[in-house]
Amino acid sequence: MLVSILIVLLILVVILLAVIRQKDFVIENVPKLTVTSPAFKANGTIPVDYTGNGKDSSPELHLSELDERAVSLAIIMDDIDHPLAGVYNHWLIWNLPVMDTIPAEIPQGEQVAALNNAVQGMGYGKHRYRGPKPPFGRHRYKYHVFALDKKLDLLASSKKKELLTAMEGHILQYGYLVGEYGK
Repeated sequence: MLVSILIVLLILVVILLAVIRQKDFVIENVPKLTVTSPAFKANGTIPVDYTGNGKDSSPELHLSELDERAVSLAIIMDDIDHPLAGVYNHWLIWNLPVMDTIPAEIPQGEQVAALNNAVQGMGYGKHRYRGPKPPFGRHRYKYHVFALDKKLDLLASSKKKELLTAMEGHILQYGYLVGEYGK
């Protein structure tokens, strides 16, 4: 009897997870922004310094052919292979100044003074970059970068959904870089 109840509960949990799993998003119908990094190649291995097993610091990102109308930049970094959530957000930062090179090792905190008070939202429950650290296996991590036509008026407590909503209609360019990390 107890085994039957546990099996039914397990089936319900699997069904629930299948229904609520987040999917990776794609921004279409906007010009492409090329995103690269000197730390790793597209679809390459993210070095340990940029992971939770190392210094847990953000990698330098290079942007090519930025639209001259851009007013600010935003970044969302997700684990797109999370076994339960599907996609799990690790980092949000917006109102970055427009620049071809986003520096490595962006400090933690709600506002980053060195980057014109760019705002780090609630990714992974923190106001900071949280690098890859999968519990098992190899996961892919996607660094989404957005060139925007305005600065965003969002609270630092905002999460990915609020950031995506605030960016609607203001994305001039979009690009991403994917890297892998795991055991």
